[in-house]
Amino acid sequence: MWVNRKYSCSLVFVLLSCIGISQNTSIPDPNFEQALIDLGVDSDGIINGTVLTADISTETSLNIENYNIQNLSGIEEFSALEELFCGNNQLANIDVTQNSNLQIFWCESNQLTNLDVTQNPGLISLRCENNALANLDVTQNPNLNVLACENNQLTSLNVSQNTTLSRFLSGNNLLSNLDLSNNLSLTFFTCENNQLTNLNLSLNNQLIQLNCAFNGLTELDLSNNPRLAQLDCSNNNLCRLNIRNGNNGNVNTMDFRANPNLNCVVVDNPSGNHSTWEPVSFSNYIASQNDCGNFVNVDSLENVITNTSYILPALTNGNYFTESGGSGFPFSVGDIITTSLTLYIYNETACDSNESSFSVLIIDEDYYIPKYFTPNNDGYHDVWQVFDTNNSIKTVNIFDKYGKLLKSLPPNAPGWNGTFNGELLHTDDYWYVITLNSGEIVRGHFTLKR
Repeated sequence: MWVNRKYSCSLVFVLLSCIGISQNTSIPDPNFEQALIDLGVDSDGIINGTVLTADISTETSLNIENYNIQNLSGIEEFSALEELFCGNNQLANIDVTQNSNLQIFWCESNQLTNLDVTQNPGLISLRCENNALANLDVTQNPNLNVLACENNQLTSLNVSQNTTLSRFLSGNNLLSNLDLSNNLSLTFFTCENNQLTNLNLSLNNQLIQLNCAFNGLTELDLSNNPRLAQLDCSNNNLCRLNIRNGNNGNVNTMDFRANPNLNCVVVDNPSGNHSTWEPVSFSNYIASQNDCGNFVNVDSLENVITNTSYILPALTNGNYFTESGGSGFPFSVGDIITTSLTLYIYNETACDSNESSFSVLIIDEDYYIPKYFTPNNDGYHDVWQVFDTNNSIKTVNIFDKYGKLLKSLPPNAPGWNGTFNGELLHTDDYWYVITLNSGEIVRGHFTLKR
C-alpha cells in the first residue's frame, strides 16, 4: 500500500511538472524577449528563452518596434492580440496566422519576402512598406481601411474585396494594373513609380489626394472626382488630362510636369488662376478636350509639276510615304521621283499623328493645265493654276460659259481662287484662253467644285 501511494505521488509530481512546462512559451530571440521585459509583459524579468503563456495570452496590443528583432517565434501564443507594431526590425518572416483577432498590423521596414494575412479577417490597418514582398493577398481582409505596401516588389495586387479601403499607398512597386472600381471609399491613393499605363478613377468620387507620378499613363480623367485637392501626375506620358470636376478652386497641389506630349489641360475655368500649378509656364487650359487642336508638327510641300524628275528634299517633321497614315512604301530624303504620284508626309508622337500630302506630276509638255480645282481652303487644289515649266505662256484669261471675262493672269501667276469682284462663284465649268509666247492660242475648260 505504501508503494502504491509513493507511486501515485510521483505520478502527480510528473503531471504537475508537465503542466508547468506547458504554461511557458518559447521566445528564442533575446531581443524579442528583452522587448517583452521592457514592456512589463515578461514577468520574471530574465532573458531565459521563455515567457509565461499566462503573461501573453491576454495582451491585446504589442509595440516592439526598433528592437533589432530577427525572430518573432512565440507571437502565435498572443491569442488575444489585436494590435501588433513590429516595424523597423530585421524580420525575414512573421507568422500571424494564429492571431485571428488582429486588427492593426504594422510590420514596415523589415526584410519580409512573404506575408500571410489570410487568417486575419478583422484586419483594418496593414502597413508592410519597405520590405521585399513579391506577393500580397488581402482578399480575405474585407474590413481593411488602411493599406500601405509601398517600396516592395509587387507585380500585382487585388483590392477588389477591400470595399472599405480609404488610404491606399502602393508606390515604388512593379504594378502594371490596378482595379479600384470596388474601392468607393478611397480618399488617399498613391501609386507613384510603378508601371501603370491606365488608371480608371471614375468611380472613386471621394478621392482627395492622388499621387500617380512616374508611371506610363497616357490619359487621366479626374472629372468625376469632385473632392480632389492634391494631384501629382508628373513624369508620365500623358496626352490628355481632364481635371474639370468643379473643385479646381480648392486645389492646393497640382503638378503635371514632365509630360512632354501634354498640350492641353481641361479645367473648370480656363481663365481662372492657375499660378500655383506646376509647371508654372503652362497656359493652355481649356474647357473641353474638343478645344485641343492637333499639335503634332508636320512639314508640307507644294505640288510639283516638272518635265524632268524630282528629288525629295530634307524634312524637319515627318517622313515620306506613298499611302496615308504612314503606310505604303517609304521614301527617303534624296530619292529621285521619276513617275507621277501623290506622296504623304507623316509624323506621329506617342499621343497623336498628323500628315500632309503633295503631288508630283511628271509631264512631257511645257505646261500643265488642271482640269478642276476645289477652292474650300483645305490646302489642296484651292486655286486653279496653269503650271509653266518652260516659260512658254504669255497670258491666261478665264471666262464664264457666257463669255464674260472673270480673270486675267500674267505668266507664272499664283492662280485663280474662284471669285469675281469678291463674290464666290458657284460650281460650274469655266473656260480659259491661253496665249503662248509663240502666238499660239490654246482654248479649253475646267471645273470649279465646291
